[in-house]
Amino acid sequence: MIDSLLDWFDANARDLAWRRPGTTGWGVLVSEIMLQQTPVARVEPIWLSWMARWPVPSALAAQTQGEVVRAWGKLGYPRRALRLHAAAAVIASDHGDVVPSDVDTLLALPGIGAYTARAVAAFAYGQRCPVVDTNVRRVVARAVHGAGDAGPPSVTRDMDDVEVLLPIEPARAARASAALMELGAIVCTARAPKCVDCPVLDQCAWQRAGRPAYAGPAKAVQRFAGTDRQVRGLLLDVLRGTNEPAAKGKLDLVWSDAGQRDRCLHSLLSDGLVEQTSDGRFALPGEH
Repeated sequence: MIDSLLDWFDANARDLAWRRPGTTGWGVLVSEIMLQQTPVARVEPIWLSWMARWPVPSALAAQTQGEVVRAWGKLGYPRRALRLHAAAAVIASDHGDVVPSDVDTLLALPGIGAYTARAVAAFAYGQRCPVVDTNVRRVVARAVHGAGDAGPPSVTRDMDDVEVLLPIEPARAARASAALMELGAIVCTARAPKCVDCPVLDQCAWQRAGRPAYAGPAKAVQRFAGTDRQVRGLLLDVLRGTNEPAAKGKLDLVWSDAGQRDRCLHSLLSDGLVEQTSDGRFALPGEH
């Protein structure tokens, strides 16, 4: 299965900026943080801007948190920007301004979880370690287990499933991890999979079983409109659009539900994404 998958990947892999030759471990780390729960099309232009502006961790670490949040723009989940800023400071001070290649060392960085650590080790440094995201879990569920989808995650099971598929040679294993992810992203999709384009169609257990419908636990449907996440984003938009602190009245204009609006503002303060000035106005961190 992996040989067919790698041949397909060699011919069909998307030309993503962070996959190009010369991309450093820092570039891969930034891309992986930005890509969490965010489509590639939204990430790529901002990634290019960040890498041109902050090509090494120390360059990002030298910026204020507020400027980093402003540059994050509308990628969503802006706490990721603060975590990346904190990790950059440690990489600059403790690792010679070079992103570590060892999974355990990566895990010790602020805000770096198991998926991101393994993704950087594999995609930046060609190491053999399972990299499991939603796309990979779906491919394995269908091709190996004959199920329509993966169901609830299980770290141990999911890692073991991918581990046995990876080639022994590290660089080839790392490419296989990228290929599994790519297959799930553009062919073996959750809705309307393009099975006729699949390089492992004749080896797919789901196909052999007649493509049974997924019968596991229902997945929660994420909505955005009207959520605290939307309100937080609107509040941050106001502060990103000004170089001076904003009065509470200006923030009040973004959302009519005062209770939800104030709750979201408080959560932004608690998360360190917004700070209150001595005169009661609000600003991005470090910008007052």
